[in-house]
Amino acid sequence: MTTSFDPSTLRTELFIDGAWKGAASSATFPVENPATNEIIAHVANGGPEDAVLAITAAGRAQAVWGKSTPRERADILRRAFELVIANTERFAAIMTAEMSKPLAEARGEVAYGADMLRWFSEEAVRIGGDSTTATDGTTRIMITKEPIGPCVLVTPWNFPLAMGARKIAPAVAAGCTMVFKPAALTPLTSLALVEIFREAGLPDGVLNVVTTSKAASVVDHWMSNGIARKVSFTGSTEVGKTLLRQAATNVMRSSMELGGNAPFIVLADADIEKAVEGALKAKMRNMGEACTAANRFFVHRSVVEEFAEKFSKRMSELQVGNGAEAGTDVGPLVDRKGLEKVESLVADTVSKCARILTGGRRPEGPGYFYSPTVLVDVALDSDLMSTEIFGPVAAITPFDSEDEVLRLANDTDWGLVGYVFTQSLDKGMQFSSQLEVGMVGLNTGLVSNPAAPFGGVKQSGLGREGGKVGIEEYLEYKYTALAV
Repeated sequence: MTTSFDPSTLRTELFIDGAWKGAASSATFPVENPATNEIIAHVANGGPEDAVLAITAAGRAQAVWGKSTPRERADILRRAFELVIANTERFAAIMTAEMSKPLAEARGEVAYGADMLRWFSEEAVRIGGDSTTATDGTTRIMITKEPIGPCVLVTPWNFPLAMGARKIAPAVAAGCTMVFKPAALTPLTSLALVEIFREAGLPDGVLNVVTTSKAASVVDHWMSNGIARKVSFTGSTEVGKTLLRQAATNVMRSSMELGGNAPFIVLADADIEKAVEGALKAKMRNMGEACTAANRFFVHRSVVEEFAEKFSKRMSELQVGNGAEAGTDVGPLVDRKGLEKVESLVADTVSKCARILTGGRRPEGPGYFYSPTVLVDVALDSDLMSTEIFGPVAAITPFDSEDEVLRLANDTDWGLVGYVFTQSLDKGMQFSSQLEVGMVGLNTGLVSNPAAPFGGVKQSGLGREGGKVGIEEYLEYKYTALAV
């Protein structure tokens, strides 16, 4: 099974109104392989002029696309799903080249992203409404749902196919046009996804893509010109707040999937083997560079030694290397900034008397690698307890009572996901109800699923992606009063 691709076949231009084109300034920016520090492509560096062309095209296409039939939209998404699956190896190879995600993980992301397309192909034909009689009997209340209109989509670098699919698919299903800015660190996978939609028959102007190394120069125009009616963003809480302030100017619908600080709780009665397996999934997906990654490990004092020993052993056995190489479990961090952040967080924690059970160092050689690391006896005032680590570092803190661990778990501005391991269903459901998060993994380290509503509370965001409610984010309700 080949995982190679011909770099000359990569699309590196902007895609506006159904056509590939260079940036108005003719500028480009490089895309680096973080495992080798080699430049693999130069991508069009869009700016304000390109942004205007893209949003104008989306606004112009909305009138026709908004009246397309649910079956037409569903069929496009279904074809896109089938094309993504047929091109799994190509997508995996591109993803691994631009971010060195291990191939096995890259293939898993392709499957997850494709499932988003399939899920919303099925939701497109199930957009419903309602009808009833007013309480005074004088009118009939008819409720319909209509596409909200042109949408601004901004995605992160860590899951370039899945995040694109998770936003584009419901917009297509609802009948909305889009302007899309992929992350500058991993634009090639996103552009390959755009190719798929074009091949699947998406009409010109419905999906417009501007890659750029200066996000504000593009997104600010989209947020301010009054054409866009919705923004969907996945990324940092800081940037999300900026977009929310901009959205307020034109009263735009907003979906925000922001930062996380996930607690991973191991209760005294937990199956330790299952907890270790769950911890590996929750911590090490995408090298720990995920908003759902377990950040703070709270383990009951009676089992903390056993859990830490078994978990650190499994972490030490993970193979670190170039994601394109067979047998690699953990690739590099995406850039130097991310690597230096992880190094700084570990140094701070060790300075506050934490012990390193495994890892805690940067391997020699090129690339932004950091060894899978387990820290124990982590002080609560360590920086990484209040900072999203975004790296392969697990910080373990013991606890004594359930009330104590719930207080510690909820002591954060974020509330995306929490993980709980216990053999008591009653206790697990109790923790699920008391954790201040949007999602709970109960005896599992994996919560992402196209059929489930993904999202958080507090400063982890607004709205939900996926599940039956995902398409609602792209629809407006209209009420018509009919005289009886």
